[in-house]
Amino acid sequence: MLFLSQLRHRFLIAVRVASVTAGLAGLTSCAAALTDAAAASKGPASIVVVQGGGQTAQAGLVLPTSIVLRVLNAAGTGVPGVTVSLSVAAGGGAVTPASDTTDARGEFKTKWTLGPGAVVQELLAVAPGVTPIAVTATGLLPTQLVLVQGNNQTAKAGTALTNSIIVRVVGDGNLPMQGVTVGFQVLTGGGGMTPLTIITNALGEASTKWTLGAVGSNTALVVAGKLNPVTLSATATP
Repeated sequence: MLFLSQLRHRFLIAVRVASVTAGLAGLTSCAAALTDAAAASKGPASIVVVQGGGQTAQAGLVLPTSIVLRVLNAAGTGVPGVTVSLSVAAGGGAVTPASDTTDARGEFKTKWTLGPGAVVQELLAVAPGVTPIAVTATGLLPTQLVLVQGNNQTAKAGTALTNSIIVRVVGDGNLPMQGVTVGFQVLTGGGGMTPLTIITNALGEASTKWTLGAVGSNTALVVAGKLNPVTLSATATP
């Protein structure tokens, strides 16, 4: 009987040890699961545009405001050290840098140069484990060549007009278009224009000096791409 009692006691101890061990394993498993969940909640969950989206500027130029993106976790906190990459989805152009890791605030900053010939411009931002987002901009194109000054002047034949010929290239909203090639050419009367070709400045303007030819009516033409040209007139006196 004593032997049976001891055997029973040892069996109960073994059962209790097994139960405790199983309980500890369960707690360890739960702790690991909680740790994994906590880690997952701190990882990247989304990308948002902080600034620079929806800008409008001349196509082919750098947007005035940098694009700033932020990578957030599930709690809405910025996640540092995440690689964000940008690719041009529409319009051409380029971004600098095209890829980098987020800073301490979870942010990534880049400059966007719009494509030269498109109105619709779009970037696609991607980061590991999150849904890509689009960043858009509107590119303005040249729409009109405008005469600023210099038409209908009079000067002696063979001499330069007092005032330079100045034209301006503009886009929608009368926005000056810089970097546009403008050409000047004499149509009638002889004479010449210097320079014959010039690139518009920050005001969208290009200028030239016109030296008249023969006595009488002198005419010239100003062109810029596919825009409607401007015709100039001057009168040369003896």
